[in-house]
Amino acid sequence: MDQRTKQAFALWTAAQPAVSAFVHALVGNAALRDEVLQETAVAVLESFGTYDPARPFLPWALTIARRAAADARRRGARFPVPLSEAAQDSLAAAFEQAGSADRARLDHLTDCIQALPAQQRELCDLRYRGDLKPARIAELMGLHPNTVAKSLQRLREQLRDCIDARAAGDGGTA
Repeated sequence: MDQRTKQAFALWTAAQPAVSAFVHALVGNAALRDEVLQETAVAVLESFGTYDPARPFLPWALTIARRAAADARRRGARFPVPLSEAAQDSLAAAFEQAGSADRARLDHLTDCIQALPAQQRELCDLRYRGDLKPARIAELMGLHPNTVAKSLQRLREQLRDCIDARAAGDGGTA
């Protein structure tokens, strides 16, 4: 793998969590987010030769993501409510301004989720990756819907505490 390709992968890997969150905010569901994110990744890597390393990578990648989302809309993908151009601009600006501390917290989230017991990880996956409602998760797992909702609430608190503890260990603020 040549140096330019390695640089592209390194920059994409660092930007991917923010681009994923941005795309999710644009398209409104996890399945379409994953599709648009994959198209964005391919476009970023294919057009990396046009990227100016003197400029920040994230805004460039977010522009490509916006185009990929617009392409998905033109192909007939169903979006909840389309965001205006001004709203998309504001959203992109917010993601561009997110500091490295925010990205570090996302890394901590990944680590904290991996540290969960298998059943709790499955619950998180079904809710946040599968985009399933607690009632449907309850059906799948043989639980009461209130049990699932309360478990998710406890999981969010547990993950927040884990992220805060890891951020404090890094010398960051909680």
